[in-house]
Amino acid sequence: MPEVTIPAHKTGDFLVDYEEKVFPDVQAEPGEKALVTFHTVAFEGSIGLVNLLQATRLKKKGFETSILLYGPGVTLGLQRGFPKLGDEAFPGHQNFTVRIAKFISDGGKVYCCRFALQALYGHGEASLIPGIIPINPLDVLDIVLMHRKEGAFILDTWTL
Repeated sequence: MPEVTIPAHKTGDFLVDYEEKVFPDVQAEPGEKALVTFHTVAFEGSIGLVNLLQATRLKKKGFETSILLYGPGVTLGLQRGFPKLGDEAFPGHQNFTVRIAKFISDGGKVYCCRFALQALYGHGEASLIPGIIPINPLDVLDIVLMHRKEGAFILDTWTL
C-alpha cells in the first residue's frame, strides 16, 4: 500500500490562489445593458443560482440588467415556503426568493412568461415573487431581440 505523507487539510487552509486575477475588472459603460435568461427548473441543478449570481454581478458592474424567466425558468420566480409561504423548510429553500427580491430592490428587472407560468406549471400571477413583471409569451423572443438590437450582453443558459 502506498503511504500518504501529506497532512490532512484543515479548516482555514487555502487550496488555490484565490487572490490572483488574470483578467481586468470590466465595468459597464454608461447605458450598457445585460439580459440573463433562465430556462431551468428551480432546485434541479446549479445554473439557476449561478445565473442569479451572474445577474447580480452584472448589475454591480453597472449594467442595466434584466432577467427573463421562461419555460421551466418560471419556477425560480414562484413564492414558496413550508408550512406557510415565506417559511424556510430547509437551509437554502428561499435562496431564489431572497436573491430575486434583492435583485429587484437594487433596480434590476425580472420578467416572467405568462404561458409557462399557467400552461406548463399551473400557476397564476399571484404566485410570483412581488416585483416580477409577467409578460406575454410573444414578448419572450422580443425582449431578446430588443436587447440584441441595443448591443446588450446576453447570457443564455439552458438545462435539459
